[in-house]
Amino acid sequence: MQGKKDYQEKLFNSFQLSERVPETNFYRRLKGVLDLHFLYKLTREYYGESGQKSIDPVVFFKFCLVGYLENLISDRKLISHCSMRLDILYFLGYDIDEELPWHSTISRTRQLFPASVFEAVFTNILQLCVDKGMVSGHTQAIDSAPVKANASMDTLELKVPEQDLEEHLKKIRAISSMDKEVPHRKSKNDKSDTSQRSVTASEKELGAIASRNKKWSKAQDQRPGAGNKGSKYTSNKTHYSPTDPDARISVKPGKARKLNYLSQLSVDTAHHVITDIRAYHADGKDNQQLPDIVNRLQSRLWQQGLYWENCVADTGYSSGENYAFLETQGLQSFIPPHGTYKGGPTDFIYNEIEDNYTCPQGKVIPFTKIFSDYRTGTKKKEYRARKHVCIACPLKTRCLGKSAQEKKFSVTYYRAEYERNIKRVNSPQGRYMKGKRQSTVEPVFGTLTQFMGMRKINTIGIKQANKVMHLSAIAYNLK
Repeated sequence: MQGKKDYQEKLFNSFQLSERVPETNFYRRLKGVLDLHFLYKLTREYYGESGQKSIDPVVFFKFCLVGYLENLISDRKLISHCSMRLDILYFLGYDIDEELPWHSTISRTRQLFPASVFEAVFTNILQLCVDKGMVSGHTQAIDSAPVKANASMDTLELKVPEQDLEEHLKKIRAISSMDKEVPHRKSKNDKSDTSQRSVTASEKELGAIASRNKKWSKAQDQRPGAGNKGSKYTSNKTHYSPTDPDARISVKPGKARKLNYLSQLSVDTAHHVITDIRAYHADGKDNQQLPDIVNRLQSRLWQQGLYWENCVADTGYSSGENYAFLETQGLQSFIPPHGTYKGGPTDFIYNEIEDNYTCPQGKVIPFTKIFSDYRTGTKKKEYRARKHVCIACPLKTRCLGKSAQEKKFSVTYYRAEYERNIKRVNSPQGRYMKGKRQSTVEPVFGTLTQFMGMRKINTIGIKQANKVMHLSAIAYNLK
């Protein structure tokens, strides 16, 4: 006989979440292993002694973790999503008829706690991974990726003094077919300070911006997003975001210019566990940030009783200073050098003991001085031959050119460190390390941005961005 279901709500009902959530459910298993009670002591100083009770700090962090585990970057959507999931309610410790906190409570509590609290939770979860034997420690792969900031390019403002810059920018700006009037979106309130609104570009740097604009004027019109006002000829030297002054303009080949933060990520190659993550300004270079990453990561691994041996990264982290720094820290670097590194002129032989070069004609080019390159600030060594050495050389025209009378060239001060690193990179172990980096840290970044709520920073400021990245990494390690 055909059945027909009639629904009628009961006035009284006996219901227990623990009976409805299966033993194999992810959130039930997570509830059994995740102990965040240390947060009560860690966050006590941020609360007063009187007044209305706030959200439980343990519950707050569980809400945040659910958001990143479910790939939800909106606090409103997070609360709505949690209210419809029995397993999440059980994980949070809320009954089915218990009202969840307002979404604004999550936002305000996130701002209340400093970044050190989020980092402490990250370290605690990393300890769980170490206890499970998932972290070897000896090889760490480091990489970076831009993460979109919570600010629009259309709200960019010129740095002061505007009256001086306006005429100058009219002169240097490249006029293209897309260069037309676009309504300017005024920010509701300017969160920047005086230093962030001040011009940091010299006349020489502004001239370089003008040169780049002329080269890019046609190509930029064909890029995605080129029609937006802010995506065109802008620079961190001349523009700032009043909405989020810590966000910086950055661009990837083939992509539109955006306001981003830079995420620096370290991954243990044994089981892809994230061992360190931090937000940086997007206009900084990877090789400038490596020492800070290494110091922080080495300290964390040492506290976990792990010994770090190999540092693996891509060419963006290459510099002689970094190679020397890693050697002083007792680490082996597997970082491919930039293509511009040669170690000296072609066909010249280096004599390491006497620190000089021998040219193809057998003439000695001695070392003369150490100096700092004014463009990059890097230390270099100058080698220079006397005029009488080169005057009668049959290769003079080809070697010196038309006007030079003596051979002079410079080589990085850290040539020995470069050569030792290159030898490691080209060895069988180096090729193995390259494959390890490509198969560990790069897929982890993809997972965080696509499935762990890090496709966009939903907060303002670099300190808040740092919290977002730590929460995303915590969720990844737990899962």
